[in-house]
Amino acid sequence: MSKGIHPFRGWDRNGRLGILNGWFIFTGDGFFNVTVVVAGFAARLGAPNAVIGLLPAIAGGGWMLPQLLVAARVRSLPFKLPVYRSAALIRTLSYVSMIGVAALLWHTPALCLTLFVLAMLVNALASGVSGLPFLEVVSKTVPAENRARFFGTRNLYGGLLAFGAGLLVRWILGSGLAFPYDYALIFTLGTIAFSIGYWLFGRLTEPPDPPLPAEGVRAEVRAIPETLRDPHFRAFLSVRLLLAGASMAEPFYAVYALRELQFPAATLGIFVMTLTGVAPLSNVVWQRVAERKGSRRIIRYASVFAGLAPLYALLVGALGWTSWAYLGVFVLSSVAAQGFNLGHTNHLLNIAPAHARSRYIGTLNTLVGAALFAPVLGGLLADAAGYAPVFGLSAAFCAAAWWRCGKLRRDA
Repeated sequence: MSKGIHPFRGWDRNGRLGILNGWFIFTGDGFFNVTVVVAGFAARLGAPNAVIGLLPAIAGGGWMLPQLLVAARVRSLPFKLPVYRSAALIRTLSYVSMIGVAALLWHTPALCLTLFVLAMLVNALASGVSGLPFLEVVSKTVPAENRARFFGTRNLYGGLLAFGAGLLVRWILGSGLAFPYDYALIFTLGTIAFSIGYWLFGRLTEPPDPPLPAEGVRAEVRAIPETLRDPHFRAFLSVRLLLAGASMAEPFYAVYALRELQFPAATLGIFVMTLTGVAPLSNVVWQRVAERKGSRRIIRYASVFAGLAPLYALLVGALGWTSWAYLGVFVLSSVAAQGFNLGHTNHLLNIAPAHARSRYIGTLNTLVGAALFAPVLGGLLADAAGYAPVFGLSAAFCAAAWWRCGKLRRDA
């Protein structure tokens, strides 16, 4: 194994805890994968496509929408970790609620789905509260020149652990354990992994920020036009909005396979294994691209992979290929997702001035968060016209994002 990807070489205590946190978070994500596992659970309950599209919209949009409000609160705090710890506790309790709802209320699908979605909403909003403190703490404890390696190392080994979670998902769904107890067990394992990850990050030693005046939410909102005057920020925002529109297809890859192509439920575990198994390999490549070419190039390349995924899904359906051929959809999607995870975070932290970092993060995530509800529109379109228009429109958004990447700052 090369020195560049050794898990702990060269990291101090904070770096090691941050990397370990990522490993457990990735494992939890493997069990709670919204577009495969949770969407599959909702499909088993008979949820319409609009509701299935709402699930990733809540997970993504709910994470981003509160961040301008959080920026107003967090900006003046010398220490951000207490906010992270409080939000992490709420997230853990919401996961426990999802387990109880899935195990006890499945016989009334409408009530089960309603309460499950509400618990997801609470979880997503709490994650939005913790997201900005997380990035602030990382930016203070990991030097800029090491961030690509930090996130690459988290993603690499975390992806391997998430692959193991996919193996367990496949085994549990194919074990004969009755529905919904199979999903309740999967959600329990995910909750344990998330809880350990939150605890590890909460143990970081955070250096204090210099005191800043508390300006309030109104000041943050009034500062949005000033932030938008930064051409580099505007270019990045436009790319993120286009990619948010492209996300409308993601929750329907698994649902399309189950409902239209008639693949068995245990195939969901193979989909998770593919998503997570490809991630470590692609992270090695993305990390090297980040170090040599910068985040702009990563985002542009990832847009190509993201645009190919829905087109390939349609090709498999049109030609009647097997479930093994359909795995290519999740290979493309996983490669793209890992590129976006690394490229977006690095680019934002690199273009944001240190004194306005919270404002840049909060403004971008709040504006993009609203657009991440595109999967709901995708679900309505799928119910009205089928999956082909949704997949085609998603590919078109990716093509537009690829073109717009030419305006991103080249040295970020």
